[in-house]
Amino acid sequence: MTMTTRRLTAAILAAGLALGTAACGTGATSTSAPSATTAASAAGVDPNAPEVNPPGDIPDDQVFVDHVDDTGGFTVQVPEGWARSEVDGTTIFTDKLNSVAMNSVDAASAPTIATATADEVPAIEAGESNVEIQDVTEVQRGGQTAVVVTYLRDGTPDEVRGKTVREAVERYEFFQDGTEAIVTLSGPDGADNVDPWKLVSDSFTWA
Repeated sequence: MTMTTRRLTAAILAAGLALGTAACGTGATSTSAPSATTAASAAGVDPNAPEVNPPGDIPDDQVFVDHVDDTGGFTVQVPEGWARSEVDGTTIFTDKLNSVAMNSVDAASAPTIATATADEVPAIEAGESNVEIQDVTEVQRGGQTAVVVTYLRDGTPDEVRGKTVREAVERYEFFQDGTEAIVTLSGPDGADNVDPWKLVSDSFTWA
């Protein structure tokens, strides 16, 4: 235990003892420990400081806005302020280590777990780096059924250091009237983005 830690512990114990003594002097029958805010202040931590998120975590106060696909066929909510780019017919919104990508293709029938496993999974494995498929399943999003492929992959190496980040990916496939819309969400493996990704995928609606 460091000197600073011993001093902080002693201060908290002393505060608790003082509270207990005061309670006894007034006939009270219970004591209370210092609050987390008091302990944090004693430790030199500002309890009102802005939230600090681990790399890849989308902030809780992130604002989302509607994005209408360029084809006009569907709408998805995306994080406000993220950089937008277009790559081979796919619209991509990125910020730091996270991305939301979307595109649409002609399809004769709705995707199923079987077709995604037989057709999409091999294409993913061939087109991306060090893929580890985790699951292929059907889910309900925005009141409709979608097939989702979840997997891990190696991200694009950093241009400066060449470092590669392991990414977790959720690929959603929606279908209506001969069109398959694909929404792909990705971020660092281990980032706590369950709620933001649920919000984005739940927001999908056909025009």
